[in-house]
Amino acid sequence: EKPDMSRFPAEDIRNFSIIAHVDHGKSTLADRLLELTGTIDKTKNNKQVLDKLQVERERGITVKAQTASLVYSFEGKQYLLNLIDTPGHVDFSYEVSRSLSACQGVLLVVDANEGIQAQTVANFFLAFEAQLSIIPVINKIDLKNADPERVEKQIEKVFDIPSDECIKISAKLGTNVESVLQAVIERIPPPKVNRKNPLRALVFDSTFDQYRGVVANVALFDGVVSKGDKIMSAHTQKTYEVNEVGVLNPSEQSTQKLYAGQVGYLIAGMKDVTEAQVGDTLYLQSHPVEPLPGFKSAKPMVFAGVYPVDQSEYNNLKSAIEKLTLNDSSVTVHRDSSLALGAGWRLGFLGLLHMEVFNQRLEQEYNTSVILTAPTVPYKAVLSSAKLIKARRAVQKNMIFIDQNRVMLKYLFPLNEIVVDFYDSLKSLSSGYASFDYEDAGYQTAELVKMDILLNGNAVDELVTVVHKEKAYSVGKTICEGLKDSLPRQLFEIAIQAAIGSKIIARETVKAYRKNVLAKCYGGDITRKMKLLKRQTEGKKKLRKIGNIEVPKDAFIKVLKTRSNK
Repeated sequence: EKPDMSRFPAEDIRNFSIIAHVDHGKSTLADRLLELTGTIDKTKNNKQVLDKLQVERERGITVKAQTASLVYSFEGKQYLLNLIDTPGHVDFSYEVSRSLSACQGVLLVVDANEGIQAQTVANFFLAFEAQLSIIPVINKIDLKNADPERVEKQIEKVFDIPSDECIKISAKLGTNVESVLQAVIERIPPPKVNRKNPLRALVFDSTFDQYRGVVANVALFDGVVSKGDKIMSAHTQKTYEVNEVGVLNPSEQSTQKLYAGQVGYLIAGMKDVTEAQVGDTLYLQSHPVEPLPGFKSAKPMVFAGVYPVDQSEYNNLKSAIEKLTLNDSSVTVHRDSSLALGAGWRLGFLGLLHMEVFNQRLEQEYNTSVILTAPTVPYKAVLSSAKLIKARRAVQKNMIFIDQNRVMLKYLFPLNEIVVDFYDSLKSLSSGYASFDYEDAGYQTAELVKMDILLNGNAVDELVTVVHKEKAYSVGKTICEGLKDSLPRQLFEIAIQAAIGSKIIARETVKAYRKNVLAKCYGGDITRKMKLLKRQTEGKKKLRKIGNIEVPKDAFIKVLKTRSNK
């Protein structure tokens, strides 16, 4: 039978998280709490019960916050305890901050041997800023070098929590863990909610099931939700019909209804991963409400490119990344492409471990093979060279905001700055959203010079150009470099020069093929060899004078396109 959740009024509900530094015993404590409340059977195999991912078990760390609803009898009354086990590593702090939104209190676990560490402090202030009740728990008192009294003093000094409020336990052996459950009931307040108000549910986590669609983890702040209700998303404004509601014990258990103050899951036929945004508010279609405050956006610290090993797998990898980012909304995704690796994505992570775990989950959970580029961090650079920023010569005349999404810019442009590839560049940089139009504004005085391109001293009429004096050197150098890459090598050397009048401002050289004229000389008089080399040099001088160097058509196109960017 589906359990009746109405038997737990709001005053008999406690919502709490376990927070700590890495390897201070959060998951082990969660295992003992599940056993003490009879949620799971007590066996020797109960290790990291809430850590369901393969990567979590392999690495021995919590990556994904997990929820479990516990029923505990205390002083003749049954209480509903909604537990959220959170990660400890700094790379997954976003999981912690989201989990705290569904809680009224936390268990702050500290290792009796290690004492207070960096993430202990960081997680404490997350809970403190959220105005949650904090219960300090000193774990691992069974260790040989444990010093719980020293840790008590640290907690009192750093967090200003009286030492007599600390609970000393051994989660591994189960020592004094019962007092933790009692402290949760006595020290953590019940949620302040009203079941008579219209439904207001916060989506604080979500996963994707290929058969049922999006499974949203929700905390109900007001009202009631049951199967068949028509609900609406404040983010997408789409309407859905609730197919299933329930609690996690720690596996999914369907219930008749979920009531305000309770934490559970909800399935409403959301098939597209973009429909279930973490931080979204769900409400009844017939009773719109003010959305709950969402979460601060995660700030990526490490960036890496992700590409499919085979481009034919692009769509499969795209689907996998979309589903996994639903599960981990702290990853930022931008499309990218590489000449060597093809189409892919530029992903932002909270740290290196976060990046490694994401890659491992892609391979294990979605059976994808990816190429992961070397990680980089964001830089802020001051670009002083016009060559680096590819500045176009223009004067801004006007800027008008048409609405919240569009802006109109008016510029006075020299025509030669836009005639070749400006439109293509604009479309590329704006992902196709920007549009462009122009009209003639007449002639204006400018400091222009005529630049010739010489091949072995002979001007190439097709490449004569007029450029602004300030850009002459960069344009000339670019054209010479482009021609060097495009011209086929000859039996003689080709000098490529950019000149303004008689002044050479740039030069590149195409090296000659050198024939070994001494290949058949196995000995004899040295003067014979010298005569052969002399004849070769004289012949090249003749070729240089009379040689007809042809510039391939591709070279013209390449040079013209490159010239406009300079």
